[in-house]
Amino acid sequence: MTSVIILIFIIGYLSITLEHPLKLDKTVPALIMASLIWAFLAVGFHYGWYDVIDTHEHAWSYLTGGEAAEEGFENTLLHHLGKTAEILIFLIGAMTIVEIIDLHRGFEVLKGAVRTRSKKKLLWIIGILAFILSAIIDNLTATIVLITLLRKLIVNRDQRLWFAAMVVIAANAGGAWSPIGDVTTTMLWIADNVTAMKLIEYVVIPSVICFAIPYFIAMYLPAFKGEIIVDTEEDEEAERLLSSKTMLFLGLGMIVSVPIFKTLTHLPPYMGMMLALGVVWLVSEYIHPEEDFTQERKHLYSAHKALSRIEISSILFFLGILMAVAGLESLVYGVSEAGDPVGTLRYVAEILNEAIPNQDIVVVILGVLSAIIDNVPLVAASMGMYEAPTDSLLWHFIAYSAGTGGSMLIIGSAAGVAAMGMEKIDFIWYLKKITWLAFIGFAAGALAFVLLTGGTM
Repeated sequence: MTSVIILIFIIGYLSITLEHPLKLDKTVPALIMASLIWAFLAVGFHYGWYDVIDTHEHAWSYLTGGEAAEEGFENTLLHHLGKTAEILIFLIGAMTIVEIIDLHRGFEVLKGAVRTRSKKKLLWIIGILAFILSAIIDNLTATIVLITLLRKLIVNRDQRLWFAAMVVIAANAGGAWSPIGDVTTTMLWIADNVTAMKLIEYVVIPSVICFAIPYFIAMYLPAFKGEIIVDTEEDEEAERLLSSKTMLFLGLGMIVSVPIFKTLTHLPPYMGMMLALGVVWLVSEYIHPEEDFTQERKHLYSAHKALSRIEISSILFFLGILMAVAGLESLVYGVSEAGDPVGTLRYVAEILNEAIPNQDIVVVILGVLSAIIDNVPLVAASMGMYEAPTDSLLWHFIAYSAGTGGSMLIIGSAAGVAAMGMEKIDFIWYLKKITWLAFIGFAAGALAFVLLTGGTM
């Protein structure tokens, strides 16, 4: 019967991977998969078909453990739901702050940073902005912001496609070294697998290399030679928003303060994000976004409006996929050499270690796979597969590989999918023009990580 749960996971995983050909939102299979896995776990637990690992690392079914096992099963489900909720609350807070900034047109302030007609200079300006912004507001949001900016700067769509594609590489590289830059790094950080300072220490240089090398090569491509006509005229409507700069710097500052809050208080990151959201929300209630501000127009800039713009489908996708992976983690598949119960994911890790003794190669393969398969379930699965202490090099290398490997295909990351949707970037065009650049950057960064740290072994 164990094979039934594994089969549910495989079918759900394939449905998520093939969301574009199936024209099915990946949230749907994620929710169904999680529900079915825990339903089969519960039924199998009560009838003695499955043993489940509880929060105290005991493995038993209802037939062998009785009421104590029943309580253990319920606590296990609540434990995994609690860990998942920590990530979801954090993401909701961050998304709301970003939407409040956007409502006040804070990101339009960035347009003033672009004062050049040179394609090469514009390439680097946009790339550096993407790299830095993605570390603060996450790679997906940074990509959306900068492609919106590019639309105002570059009229010619064929020219704009190249810049948009390069933004994906820079945004994914920038998000990999920050605990708030990518969902996967946030997951590792909240689970105490990595700390903010060590993540920056180990991953920032490989990420810079992953970003810089493709950009250096791109400078000499025909697409980035010559000049473009840049519209540098001020947007009169945006200029009237007196709150733009205030909300931009306040919002970004409060997001950046979250790791500092965690370091000082040792509280979970979502508590810091709740404080950050509360402060930004408070200021947004009283700041006047326009000179002729009226009470009737207040709702257009309110946090309530920002909350209505959050992608709840993404939040539910994370809920589904993380709970599905938790179910596999809790399902006993065998015992270790020491006689301890081993969950399904941990068993897969042992098989991988036997087949490929070099863990660095396994992590690089994980990075390549993240270009094909969503990196969130990959990292969630790896967290259940491996036992390693906080700030183990393994977790930092996983953060780098899963975060940057998705750049190799346009569908390999949330940033790529966003760019694909906004600019209608063709999959084959990206494969021919950009994939090789992204691969060189990914490989160079991975090599740098191994050379600088000595590898995970």
